[in-house]
Amino acid sequence: MTEVTVRYWAAARDAAGLTEERLPADTLAAAIAAASDRHGEKLAEVLSLCSFLVDDEPAGRRDPAAVALRPGSVVEALPPFAGG
Repeated sequence: MTEVTVRYWAAARDAAGLTEERLPADTLAAAIAAASDRHGEKLAEVLSLCSFLVDDEPAGRRDPAAVALRPGSVVEALPPFAGG
């Protein structure tokens, strides 16, 4: 299995309790599942609202199961931001 870095921002960082970690994942869906399994329902809820960057490219509305990750990929979990 590929190992990737997942970086958490704002509410995702708060829910995970850390800013980044390495997880085994071949797809974005697998990375989301691994993070949710490791950190529980609160993070899973936040991740369900997040936008994601994979290697600085927006994942957009693509099916996370179809977004392939390669060894060393960086996934950024970006919750919706409030304020102005």
